[in-house]
Amino acid sequence: MRSLAMLAILALAAGAAAAQVSGPPVNVTTTPAGKSLAKLPRAADQLALLKSNDPKLARNKKHVFDFWRIVYEAGHMERAAEFMAPEYIQHNPNVESGRDAFVRTMSAARPTRPVQAVSNFPIIAIVAERDMVLVMWARKVRDREHPELIYEMTWTDAFRIDEKSGLIAEHWDSSERWDSSGRPPGAEFFP
Repeated sequence: MRSLAMLAILALAAGAAAAQVSGPPVNVTTTPAGKSLAKLPRAADQLALLKSNDPKLARNKKHVFDFWRIVYEAGHMERAAEFMAPEYIQHNPNVESGRDAFVRTMSAARPTRPVQAVSNFPIIAIVAERDMVLVMWARKVRDREHPELIYEMTWTDAFRIDEKSGLIAEHWDSSERWDSSGRPPGAEFFP
């Protein structure tokens, strides 16, 4: 039962987009030492982030961006095989590896919705080098000691693209193990 709860929460994490720009406003503007925090920039033009002088890097960025919008955000699990290798390796400490496991996880709690031309996530950057693509986005969370305080942090998702198949073969993110509620930090801001 706990595994199903964890799977459902991962699906909620996938929908962080709209709620990251809605809900209670960020009200922390300084570090604990009182120094000003730099505001996290959002990409003004997400499609411009896909450009690269190297056609392979441009292709890898677009592949991850399309996966993100179509499968991860819009919940179109029937299209996962277009983007993910069957032996997909997952490094999130709360989720098992394998494309089928990903599809089961996301299908359990992620409703299918229309695919948008750009991501609803507040994307900061999409960076590619060799077979790796990194997506950085702004994520709202509550302070653990003072829950009335809400701040933004940079969340990262990294993907390795298999050289032969061109599919996503591996994923890392900056998640820690979730607490006993089975909810990741910032889950209250997820749609």
